[in-house]
Amino acid sequence: MQNVYREPNERVEPRGDLASRTLAMPANMNPRGDMFGGWIMALMDAAAAMTATPLAKGRVVTVAVSNINFLRPVAVGDAVCCYTDVERIGQTSITLHVEVWVLRQGQGQRVRVTDAEFTFVAVDDDGRPRRLEAA
Repeated sequence: MQNVYREPNERVEPRGDLASRTLAMPANMNPRGDMFGGWIMALMDAAAAMTATPLAKGRVVTVAVSNINFLRPVAVGDAVCCYTDVERIGQTSITLHVEVWVLRQGQGQRVRVTDAEFTFVAVDDDGRPRRLEAA
């Protein structure tokens, strides 16, 4: 049976590298029975921070989230996988494309459910922006 949600030209593979994976549990469910969007955003932020921190060689803080798209709901029991890909690196900032894909009940084909851009700024011990070191 064809997936009715899949667009004809929609990618079937995630963009970037796997940064985190977790199981959707009832504690994060909204009254309708799907996962809260805020819970999904928190997973994305944590996954992106785990990618940005080694790139920045130190502490980073989230300064912006843009172009977030909630494409499909996430259900209890879904394996939620966050993938990150570097969009750009500036003098003090790193912007990552973050995608969330799920395996429905932990099996079958991956389905993209959310994507966004997260921007981080490298900060020093006092919380002030610092220049990124050359790679």
